[in-house]
Amino acid sequence: MSCSLSIGERYHAFPIFHGESRVAGDEVRTNNDAMLSDLDNVIMPLRCVFCGTPTRAPERHICAGCDDDLPRIPSPPPASSSPFEYDVAPLEYAFPVDAAIKALKFKRRLFYAPAFAELLCTAAACMPPDIDAVMPVPLHWRRRWFRGFNQAVEIGRPVAKHLSVPLVTSVRRQRATPFQSGLNAKERARNLKSAFVARGVLPYRHVLIIDDVITTGVTMQQVARVVKQAGAGKVSALAVARAV
Repeated sequence: MSCSLSIGERYHAFPIFHGESRVAGDEVRTNNDAMLSDLDNVIMPLRCVFCGTPTRAPERHICAGCDDDLPRIPSPPPASSSPFEYDVAPLEYAFPVDAAIKALKFKRRLFYAPAFAELLCTAAACMPPDIDAVMPVPLHWRRRWFRGFNQAVEIGRPVAKHLSVPLVTSVRRQRATPFQSGLNAKERARNLKSAFVARGVLPYRHVLIIDDVITTGVTMQQVARVVKQAGAGKVSALAVARAV
């Protein structure tokens, strides 16, 4: 379903009503599940998270018009000094993606999470088949308690389900750090020094680390080093957006 308005006009022009968020897994649903899903779509149809228009299959949380207008960017191979095998972010951190991510994190607009997860499941198609675990970037417990959730877990859980691998949360943020916004790469690295620690061994071949935004990449790199020190063979990074 497309729309003649620009994505900015659609973002501001339509009232947004959101039905129950659902991200499909790989398992075969029973007939009862399918009937309940069809009934749910009749009662509370899915709507595009950006413009609010009802979506039609195969659309789910993002309509075709808004999907066409999203600021997509290529993901070049990681630098030789990078700890990552793959480093993928399908979108630029620009409108409307930046506004939606901020709304998810700071205004608790959780209806954006399944839409971002949908984008990540599509982007995960370029990942190698040996990935055997998904790890969301952890929040410090105080920030998670204040926010009520970890956005990386919300978008990472459907990806783990899509890949049929476990969602691993055995790396924790042991030190509360100031917000990274406004810091350069060197300041971010200093801010995050010794911030993460692994609980036990991570006996995985290839861990996929997931976050909402890659700015300088320092946060995910710090998590990656802890993951590899805990026993993981390889790590890759996947985020919704990248600041360019």
